[in-house]
Amino acid sequence: MEPRAVEVRVVGLVQGVFFRARCADQAARLGVRGWIRNENDGSVRGHFEGTAEAVEELVGWCHTGSPRASVDRVDVRDVDPDGAAGFSTD
Repeated sequence: MEPRAVEVRVVGLVQGVFFRARCADQAARLGVRGWIRNENDGSVRGHFEGTAEAVEELVGWCHTGSPRASVDRVDVRDVDPDGAAGFSTD
């Protein structure tokens, strides 16, 4: 199966609410590799790669996020896989 890779930007109340930590937990459960980090504008940006099904499920999770998050918007664009070996929360 071909791997899929996406870059996501999650906008809303997504910093200071354990969004990145919970996303990393979901990524580990799904076998998705990549990273997620806080941006200066208050959003969260991530790179996810894995099977198309696993990546779609993680993107779907981002629409709700952690229990204390309030997601306004999730922007997704397909990108080339970069061969990420694990998942980091930079």
